[in-house]
Amino acid sequence: MANYIAMLRGINVSGHKIIKMELLRASFAALGFKNVKTYIQSGNVVFEAPKDSDASVSAKIERKILRDFGFSVPVFIRSAKEMEAVCAGNPFLKAPGMDQTKFHVSFLSGDPLEGGHKELEPLAAKTEQFRIIGREVYLYLPNGSGNSKLSNTAIEKKLSVGATTRNWATVNTLLAMAR
Repeated sequence: MANYIAMLRGINVSGHKIIKMELLRASFAALGFKNVKTYIQSGNVVFEAPKDSDASVSAKIERKILRDFGFSVPVFIRSAKEMEAVCAGNPFLKAPGMDQTKFHVSFLSGDPLEGGHKELEPLAAKTEQFRIIGREVYLYLPNGSGNSKLSNTAIEKKLSVGATTRNWATVNTLLAMAR
C-alpha cells in the first residue's frame, strides 16, 4: 500500500460541481482505498491504495466521480513521497524577505511544455515570481492569487497540461496528513 494525495480541480466553487466530503470519502472507500481523509471543502483527499502510477490512480478516481456525481473533475495525484519532495524543493523557502503565506504550488497533470517558463513570463506581475520544477509550478504571489494572471487556466493554456493550485499551508497540511 502507498499513501496518496488527490487534489480535485474545481469542486465546490461558486456553487458548481458540489460534492459533500462525506460522500467523496465514501466514493474513495468504494474503490477499495483505505484510511480516506479529506481536508477542507475544495477537494483534497489523503488515502492509502495499492501502489500504482499516478495516472492510473487518477483515472480510477475520475471515472468513479463521474459515475457517482454525474460530472467530470480533473484529479491530480501525488504520492506522499512526491509531496515530500515538493515541499523540500520549494525554491523560495530560503529566499530572504519572502512571506510564506504568499507561496502557492500549481500541480501539473504531466510534464509541461518545453520552454514553458518563457510562456508564463509575460503573465507574471513585477512583484511575482515562479519556478517550474518537474510537474510543479512554484509561485510567489505577494498581492494574492486572486490578483494574479498566473491562474490555473492560464497555466494550463501556456504549458499544455492540466493544473490545480494549492496554497503553501494546504500543501504542507496534506503532506502531514499523508505521513
